[in-house]
Amino acid sequence: MKLVSAEFENFRLLRKLHLDFSMSEQKRLTVIRAENETGKTTVLTGLQWALYGDDALPRKGRDFRLHPIDWESSEGSSRVPISVQVDFETTSFRQNRFETKYRYRVTRSTTETLNGNDWRRSPSSIKLHRLEDSGSVEERHPEAIVKEELPEELREVFFTDGDRALNFIEATSMADKRDRVQSAIQSLLGLGVLENAQKHVKRTSTDINKAAKEFGSNDELTRIVEDIESHDTESGELEKKIEDSKQQSSAFEGKIADTQKEIDAALIKGDREKLKQDIEETRKQLKQLDKQLDATAKDHANIFKGLPLARDLLAPVLDNALDKLSDLEKQGQIPSTTIPVLEDRLKGDECICGESLDKDRPDGWKRREHIQCLIDESRKADELQHVITDLYFGSRSLQSDEIADDGRWIAEYTRVSEYRGKLDSLREDHGKKLKALEAQLDDIPDTNIQGLREMMRDYENQRERFRDERVRSETRLEHLKEVKSSLEKKRERLLREQKKGTRVLAELAVVQDVSDVLKRSYDRITNEELAKVSNLMNELFLEMIVADPEQGDIRRTKISEAFDIVAYGPNDRELNPDRDLNGAARRALTLAFILALTRVSKVEAPNVIDTPLGMMSGHVKQSVLTTAVRESSQLVLFLTRAEIRDCEKIIDREAGQIVTLTNPAHYPRMLVNDPNVKEHTVLRCECSHDRDCPVCKRKEDMEPQTEIAS
Repeated sequence: MKLVSAEFENFRLLRKLHLDFSMSEQKRLTVIRAENETGKTTVLTGLQWALYGDDALPRKGRDFRLHPIDWESSEGSSRVPISVQVDFETTSFRQNRFETKYRYRVTRSTTETLNGNDWRRSPSSIKLHRLEDSGSVEERHPEAIVKEELPEELREVFFTDGDRALNFIEATSMADKRDRVQSAIQSLLGLGVLENAQKHVKRTSTDINKAAKEFGSNDELTRIVEDIESHDTESGELEKKIEDSKQQSSAFEGKIADTQKEIDAALIKGDREKLKQDIEETRKQLKQLDKQLDATAKDHANIFKGLPLARDLLAPVLDNALDKLSDLEKQGQIPSTTIPVLEDRLKGDECICGESLDKDRPDGWKRREHIQCLIDESRKADELQHVITDLYFGSRSLQSDEIADDGRWIAEYTRVSEYRGKLDSLREDHGKKLKALEAQLDDIPDTNIQGLREMMRDYENQRERFRDERVRSETRLEHLKEVKSSLEKKRERLLREQKKGTRVLAELAVVQDVSDVLKRSYDRITNEELAKVSNLMNELFLEMIVADPEQGDIRRTKISEAFDIVAYGPNDRELNPDRDLNGAARRALTLAFILALTRVSKVEAPNVIDTPLGMMSGHVKQSVLTTAVRESSQLVLFLTRAEIRDCEKIIDREAGQIVTLTNPAHYPRMLVNDPNVKEHTVLRCECSHDRDCPVCKRKEDMEPQTEIAS
């Protein structure tokens, strides 16, 4: 999508203004030269209002007038017609080969009725016409077509205020930055479409599962289907809770960072900087000690669970038992040999004592009965001897004479306890040191450090609360997934037993296949495409600032998995863009992100940017401008004369359209000549970036220049 032209009527300062935008493939740059208070931001706002409606206005249009502020006194009418008309061109491809271009005209209009100092605005209306050689055709769903070409999520990507652009890397909270970056990336890379598709597939799976209840009167199948429904419902609630916990945790993390920034700002003067360094170093040491204490506490707990403790506690009893087992072994009773000897005697007619065992003699029969009784009793005793034998050989590891002194439980306990005691002592000392440093800081007059610190502690507690809630929800969700998987297997088994169950199983299989494809696509885009955006952003940013010696410490930038735009200095030290980058570098980093995202997504769309080169030196301005022109499919820049300075040759080479806007109210303070216009409005002249005329000639540019007639 490319902008062709725009026409404004009674939109604040823009009473009657027409702008054309360069459509040339060779000269893709349009320059609108305008100083401060000359309608740059108004043009940017008007373009967005035409395309996106009241939501694109400051405060979504609430208490934001659109009519010229001096209308009532000059026009004498209480009703002000307001409109913005934008012509744009789209390109579609068929079979990736045949290109078709369509030109549209979108017109948004409204009326504001004045009543003294009050005013009331009627709801705006939008019309969209497709412009053809034979005339124009009105489209039935204008907003849908416009938003398909320029989604709402990308409004701040394609229409960028030089100051508001910094919202991608600096904002009131870290969560705001992440949301803006994530929203822009998801929209341009199509992640939002995939997410919606995944939700639709999930709903379809739920509907198919419900349909399984209609097959037969299998109570078990009905119960399982209802259980799966219940699990799906609870899982959905948990996913929402997890996402909410993430957002809340991130929001408090941002508040913590913001509060820390306030504390840091109060520590800059004099000895406060030394206190800040001491406090930060002590905090690092405390974190290290806390990690060591956590690990030692686990070691401490583990020594109460192992064999050494049981062995040493039971040593008196074990030694006595082991001695008895040893005696039995020495006596030959482990293992037992009694039964074989007695059974052997019964095979003959003579006992081991020499007495007769003859069956035909009464004494011999009695002796045989006695020996058989002994054998039976020995068998009973033999079972016990087997246990004793196992105890004897299995108890070798419990014998105290087999254990070295340093392997005893008391030695391990002593070592861990002494080490933990030393860590506790160090932790206590560092804690006291930190409190002492904080007390010194609190004693510094004219500061509210204590209040800020208490506020930050409260934010930290809130952050941890939401983190804990997230962990609990994630644990519960994983459990539900496991249970659901088991239920689905049972459902599959029961459906196979139903006549129509095969069809339901086939539908569920298709839904699962589609879900897997969507998930793989989402993961690939997230991992691979996000990495491409990150790498290209880094490449463009370093190219932009390469000539700036003040930025020599910035070695690389990236987009983290959490959608933070971060920079790194020497030794890979992370830099905070809010504090560690100057204004020029922050603007360059934001532009690099926008350009990288647009290029990787392969979306053809305009980049309309207000005051992009502010706070930049000559060489950096040239580098940023050259890179931006090269990477954009259509670039529209609102530039002040100061921004244009040192970039004249680039604009000569790259610009296909140049126009100058002037505010007559700047006479006589800034303008050389009286424009003879009493209304609050903006005038347009055809002056180029390096020329002026009687309308736009300014006192600050009184050096000899080439003039053109008005």
